[in-house]
Amino acid sequence: MSTRISPPATLRDRFRYWFDNVMARGTIAVMGLLGVATLVFIAFVALVVVVFEFFPPKTDAYDEPNFFEVLWGNLMRTLDPGTMGADQGWGFRVAMLVVTIGGLIMVASLIGIISGAFDRKVEDLRKGRSRVLESDHTLILGWSQKVLPIVAQLCIANESRKRPAIVVLADRDKVELEDELRAVVPRGNSTRIIVRSGDPMDLKDLELGNPHSARSIILIAPEGSTDPDSVVIKMALALTNNPRRGTERLNIVGELQDAHNLEAAELVGRDEVRWVLVRDLIGRITVQTCRQSGLSEVYTELLDFGGHEIYFTTQPGLAGQTYFDAQLAFPSSSVFGIARGDEVMLNPEADLVLEPDDRLIVISADDSTVRLGAPGTIDSAVILATADGDRQPERTLVLGYNSKLSAILQGLDEYVTHGSEVTIVAAEEPPTLPELDSLTVEYLNGDTTNRAMLESLDVPSFDHIIVLAYQETVDTQQADARTLVTLLHLREIGDRAGAPLNIVSEMLDDRNREIAEVTKADDFIVSDKLISLTLSQLSENRLLAKVFDALFSSVGSEVYLKPADRYVQLGVPVTFYAVLEAARRRGETAIGYRTVAHAHDASESYGVKLNPDKSDLIEFAPGDRIVVVSEDQWRSPVSGDRRQELVAPPPSKKSVSSR
Repeated sequence: MSTRISPPATLRDRFRYWFDNVMARGTIAVMGLLGVATLVFIAFVALVVVVFEFFPPKTDAYDEPNFFEVLWGNLMRTLDPGTMGADQGWGFRVAMLVVTIGGLIMVASLIGIISGAFDRKVEDLRKGRSRVLESDHTLILGWSQKVLPIVAQLCIANESRKRPAIVVLADRDKVELEDELRAVVPRGNSTRIIVRSGDPMDLKDLELGNPHSARSIILIAPEGSTDPDSVVIKMALALTNNPRRGTERLNIVGELQDAHNLEAAELVGRDEVRWVLVRDLIGRITVQTCRQSGLSEVYTELLDFGGHEIYFTTQPGLAGQTYFDAQLAFPSSSVFGIARGDEVMLNPEADLVLEPDDRLIVISADDSTVRLGAPGTIDSAVILATADGDRQPERTLVLGYNSKLSAILQGLDEYVTHGSEVTIVAAEEPPTLPELDSLTVEYLNGDTTNRAMLESLDVPSFDHIIVLAYQETVDTQQADARTLVTLLHLREIGDRAGAPLNIVSEMLDDRNREIAEVTKADDFIVSDKLISLTLSQLSENRLLAKVFDALFSSVGSEVYLKPADRYVQLGVPVTFYAVLEAARRRGETAIGYRTVAHAHDASESYGVKLNPDKSDLIEFAPGDRIVVVSEDQWRSPVSGDRRQELVAPPPSKKSVSSR
């Protein structure tokens, strides 16, 4: 095997190699090289003037001309071409003209180099590459449309804080993100929004957000990622195993799409990360809402910082009294549970005796409104408290497909009785469906925007209709557009049949919900918004994780909207104290109501009123419902591996119970 010998490097090759290396060292090296070239040039011209004696006639300036005098004069002419105006002698003038022209070229090059370096520095600053010096701030890692409502909610939550700050670190253009965020931040808001451009999975870029001094950290899966969970898990790994981190415990909340990745995520996040299981959570809310119109608005109200929120309060003065006594003791707040040690109890027994260290779980407009007051009078004459009727097999129609379908089917299977049916229609090949106990599933391949296809289904014969967005196959706006077309067809079919349809629809963009109101669907699940609200609440209060897990779980007490005529007389003015007593007799906790007259009025929160003032008189009408926290006595048993916490706490001992 022959060895090829490279030809020897020439002097020109060596010079070019040296020059390339100098240029690669950056702006300072280029400026230095230009300076050396300038000195060599003016020295050469000065030498020519001295050797050939191109001196001007003797003047005060050149009384005894020498090399250094000419060199200094050349330097001045290089910097200021106007100094050659008084030169005399054509030889000297030509030499100085050469110096001046060369000086113009070199100074212009120097100005260009400095200007280019300045522009690059400004561009770097514009990209947000400087380290954030904030402390006690909220750090958001990653970017998707969920970040916009998260920032808007945190701005509301920060209104009572001093010098609040939110830092967003994402691998996107800083200016573009700032423009998007500026559109959602309320006017007059005191929260500073700081954006940095960098990879949240890179340890060096991660330091730009100063995560070690953050009050809370929110992990967001990037848009368009084929494996979003792996990205979020790697972010958590970069935070929890960062060699630069301090000894303080981090407060991290993140989203996971697939529950199968929870075990790996908990190994990475340990006891510092709380994970929100997106598909299972939205699937659960969709199931609950399709069977109870208005429930998504109840959850939105509970999760939104702008309305009534969940608080924890300790009231030693109530020790020795019962849980129901505590409900009556707050005129402008609604008690619906107790946190005792590490245990969270929602809707416990009404006669449960309170202990001094118990923390009451209440719904209130603000923490300042959680105040004790004198209990009101209960008018027993208006109370009915009738029992729920027997549950019958149900027929559910699912139009569309996305990755939440399996979670929805599993959730339905836990609520319905044996003999219930589900018909799925989607323009996709039949997916692998989970094993179900109570449901019979029929899968039809068809276009859900096709009127003839919908007509063939006998839509009015179904008890519940769920319209899913084609989230994984088309972009957000196109998916919502297809959903709108389907809803318009369903409304027309229902109007022609003279039968009201119970429809719950998934929307991906909250801005499209207002447009969709014309379809008169019973409820809309804006999935990204609900996830954003949940992440925002958990970032502000870690204790809420157990409350949310209990509310959204497949076991224990949940939120229900039940007919008002099962609690009190209709058409008669009653106080909410009477509603509380009626709910107590049914083993429930009342927290609000929904009026059918405002069910489609966005300005009235679609008729939902949580935490009403208990002394105000209310006159319920047919179709109105009471919002209660209650256990579903008809729910099907849940097998062990199907019980899934939707807001997964850190892997440690925990206890969540409800009656």
